[in-house]
Amino acid sequence: MKILNIFNHYVEKGGEAQAVEAISEALSQISDLERCEFFSSDWIRSEAPAKWKQALWMIRNPESLRKLRGCERSFKSDVWLVHNVLPVGSTAIYPEAKRLGVPVIQYIHNFRPFSVNGYLWAGDRLAPGGLSKNYWQEIRHGAWQNSRGKTAWLALVLLLSHALGSWRGVKAWIAISDFMRQKFISAGVPPEKIFTLRHFWKPRSEERANYGQHYLFLGRLTEAKGVNVLLDAWQILERKHGSSTPELIIGGDGPLRSVVVARVERMQSVTYAGQLSGAAKTEALSKARAVVVPSIWWEALGLVVYEAYDYSRPVLVARSGGLPEIVIHSETGLLHDPGNATQFAEQVMELESDAQQCQEMGRRGRTWLQANANESDWHRRFCEIAQYAMKSSAPH
Repeated sequence: MKILNIFNHYVEKGGEAQAVEAISEALSQISDLERCEFFSSDWIRSEAPAKWKQALWMIRNPESLRKLRGCERSFKSDVWLVHNVLPVGSTAIYPEAKRLGVPVIQYIHNFRPFSVNGYLWAGDRLAPGGLSKNYWQEIRHGAWQNSRGKTAWLALVLLLSHALGSWRGVKAWIAISDFMRQKFISAGVPPEKIFTLRHFWKPRSEERANYGQHYLFLGRLTEAKGVNVLLDAWQILERKHGSSTPELIIGGDGPLRSVVVARVERMQSVTYAGQLSGAAKTEALSKARAVVVPSIWWEALGLVVYEAYDYSRPVLVARSGGLPEIVIHSETGLLHDPGNATQFAEQVMELESDAQQCQEMGRRGRTWLQANANESDWHRRFCEIAQYAMKSSAPH
C-alpha cells in the first residue's frame, strides 16, 4: 500500500506534530509512505506572500497544489492520509483528491473543520457551536491567532468549504477517541465512515514503581488546560495543610506563563520549571508521585496520560473529552469534574493518604498501556480502515 501523508505544520510544534511524526514512522514499517508537508512558518517570513494573498490561498493555494501534484505524479499513491491542511495547504486539497480519483483518509487530531482554532474553545470556555457550523463565539473572542478578523475569515473559509461539500469526498475519518467520533457524528459525519483508532505507544523497557516526590503538570499553559484550576486546588491545599502540602511542579509554556509565575511566587509548595524536555522531563516523570491533567476543554485523548503510565504513575484527570476512556477511576487514577478545584484537591489528599494505593494505580496504568496501546494492533486496525477507504472509492 502506498500512502501519501499530508500535513500542514503549525508555527509552534505541539502534540499534533509529535503524533503525526509517530504515525508516519509506524506506517513506514508496513507500507510505502511519502510525505507532502506544508509549513505555516513560510507565511511569517520576510518573503512571505502578501496578507491578502494568504487569505485567498487558504481556500486554494496554487503553490501547495503544484507541490501536491508533483508528489502524486512521482509517487502514484493508493490513498492520501490527510491531517491538518490549514492555512498553507488550503482546503482545495480535498477537491483535488476527488479530481485525481485518490481516496482520502482524514485523521482528526482536533475539532477542525468544526472549529476555527481546532479546540472548540473561545475566551475561557467551550465553544461547541462549531459542531453546528456556528462560529460566532470563536469569532467574538478572536479564538484563532488572537484576532477577530483572522478568525472571521477562517470561519468563512470553513463555511464555504462545507457549502461546497469539500469534506464529503473523505472516504474514511479516523477519530482518536470514541468521544471525538460521537462529536463528529453529531456534526454530520456519516457514522459508517468514521472509526475510532486510539494512539499507540512504545513503552520503555524500564519500570519505576517507587512512591515519588512530587505531583507533575506537563502541558501548555492555557485556561483550557485547567492551569488556573490546578493553582486554585493547590491554594486550597496550602490553606488546609500549610507546610505539609505536597509539592507540585508545573512544566510547560504558553499564554498564561506570566499568570503562573505571579501566582507561584505567592505559594510555598509549587515550582514553575518552565518548558521541560529531554533529560529534565525524564527526571521529572521518574520522580513524580502522580501526573495531573485538569483540562476543562474537551481533550481529544491526552497522550500525557500514556506518558504517565509509561513511568508507572497514576493520574489525576478531569472527566473531560476522551480522557475517561483511558483512565479507569480508582484503578489507574482518579477522575474529577472539570473545573472543580475543591474535588481535585480532595483527590490529591486521597492519594497522599495511601502510598500503597498510589503505587498500585501506577502499576495498573502501565499494565493498561501495554494491553491497550499496542503498535501491532494499531497497524492492523489502520490497514482495515485503509482497505475500507480504497474499496469505497473503487468504481462499482
